[in-house]
Amino acid sequence: MDPLDNLLKETEHLARHMSSYQHDLPPDLQTSSMQGSEELLQRCEEIWAQIGQCQNQIMVMEPEVLPDTDVQLFLLMTKAKALTAEYEQWKEKSPEIISNNQDVLLAAGKEELQNVDGELEMMLSTVRSENKKLKSDLENEQGWLAEQEEVLEALKGKLQELKNQSENISQKSAFQELKNKLKKVKAYREELLSAFGEFLEEHFPLPEEHKNSIKKKKGVSEEPRVQWIRLHVILETLINQLMNTPNDPYILVQDEYWPPYIELLLRYGIALRHPADAKRIRLEAFHQ
Repeated sequence: MDPLDNLLKETEHLARHMSSYQHDLPPDLQTSSMQGSEELLQRCEEIWAQIGQCQNQIMVMEPEVLPDTDVQLFLLMTKAKALTAEYEQWKEKSPEIISNNQDVLLAAGKEELQNVDGELEMMLSTVRSENKKLKSDLENEQGWLAEQEEVLEALKGKLQELKNQSENISQKSAFQELKNKLKKVKAYREELLSAFGEFLEEHFPLPEEHKNSIKKKKGVSEEPRVQWIRLHVILETLINQLMNTPNDPYILVQDEYWPPYIELLLRYGIALRHPADAKRIRLEAFHQ
């Protein structure tokens, strides 16, 4: 840094302290500080004289010519040299006090302490205000958090309730759907059995009916000796036995079963005889 700048800054610093101390000193130090003020003024005059000498030296100095190329590099190098010189100067320079007068130093220290105390009081007031505001914000946030937790618990309960209702509705709808399907299957089964019975009644009549129709044509009547069971009843009995007791699907061939019907079922593979008992038959497991 230029010595002229150093002198200017030191002069401004001394003048600022001199004016402030002269007006703000405590009453008990006003008289003793007058001598210190005179010393400061004398010091300022000496510094001002040095400033004048530096100005005269600067005026007689020839301006430095910048190179044609790399002007920016030259300026940076010059600035680096100036900073290095300033660094060396400050490193060798020891701090100086503004005055050797103890009364002036005491007044300056007291004033500095009062300023620091005022700034600390303002900072403390600001910190307390911020803490109060933060505490209020924290209480508001905690209240909001509690409300949100209550809402969350209520929503969880509502969600569980809706989930249970959905499961119940789903189970009821599935049960009702299965019930409707079973009802349709039963109705369709009845239709098939009815159509099957009509088909068998038409194409496989009982022998008495066939004979009776012939006797009616000839005018002869005779009571049947055995009440034969119709073919569709035999088939239904075989089907029910197979479905209800698959481990024992055999039925006993009764005397009311017309033998040609049994032979018909056995010959065409609709029914099978028991390996150890010829009087028992079962329906072929077509569904397996």
